[in-house]
Amino acid sequence: TSRAHGERIGNAQRTKNLSTAIYFISIVVVGVGVSYAAVPLYKVFCQATGFGGTTRQATIDQAKKMVPVQGARPITVRFAASTTDTLQWKFKPQQREVKVVPGETALAFYTAYNKSDEPIVGVATYNITPLKAGVYFNKIQCFCFDQQRLKPKEEVDMPVFFYIDPEFENDPQMENVRDIVLSYTFFKAK
Repeated sequence: TSRAHGERIGNAQRTKNLSTAIYFISIVVVGVGVSYAAVPLYKVFCQATGFGGTTRQATIDQAKKMVPVQGARPITVRFAASTTDTLQWKFKPQQREVKVVPGETALAFYTAYNKSDEPIVGVATYNITPLKAGVYFNKIQCFCFDQQRLKPKEEVDMPVFFYIDPEFENDPQMENVRDIVLSYTFFKAK
């Protein structure tokens, strides 16, 4: 009986250990799945809501319908660029700023140069400041979130085609906004 009791305790302990192991493995699997889904889900959420100064994505058809708002005050769109320390690229805007009125489309360029002797893949994220202006800033074409592969010593121009929604002019919260900053940061992808 003492032996049978010992076997039952041993079996119970093994079952408890197996259950604990399965529980922790499940947590790891769910954590990995959530981490892979987080970036695309966050991107969709931000583009839909303008959260965190995220711009909206527009189509070329929407851009063709844009008409500059007559009598609207010009808005200065400034461009900023940075890279992380691990990315051996030189990255900068080709122009410091452009002036646009709501409803007017504009095209700006950034330049990326791979300073290394090896190919490097980078991915850019962006934001708009002030954050509240993000819902009115519509990108038609952009290099953000797409992997960019630069060969050793290669230099490329990257376009950003955008407009500020005409409703910007009618929003009382935008009344004091005269400047918008579009900022990109490149990260090493691989």
